Amino acid sequence: MNDFTQRRIEIAAISVDSTTDSQKLSQAKGYTFPVLSDPNAEVIKRYGLLHPKGAEDGHDIARPAEILIDANGTVRWENLTDDLRVRARPGQVLEAFDSTIGK
Repeated sequence: MNDFTQRRIEIAAISVDSTTDSQKLSQAKGYTFPVLSDPNAEVIKRYGLLHPKGAEDGHDIARPAEILIDANGTVRWENLTDDLRVRARPGQVLEAFDSTIGK
């Protein structure tokens, strides 16, 4: 987290889960960044991250992704997957930041 803080990178997660469920997850996992709730998937759809009927129970979920958005709201880098187990490692995100935004 120190490497992200030094670069002034703000981290946030977005989920289709309710605010209550997002808060429970955040507390259970000990997250120190906000876990935002987007139950109507408005922001998730705006970034093309909706995985329709992707949950085990068939409801819509957010597609796994890491996105770097600059101060102007422009997407500068993204890592998209269809598998919850496949995520960019912190070093990969920092490298992408350094090569696209942090120049």
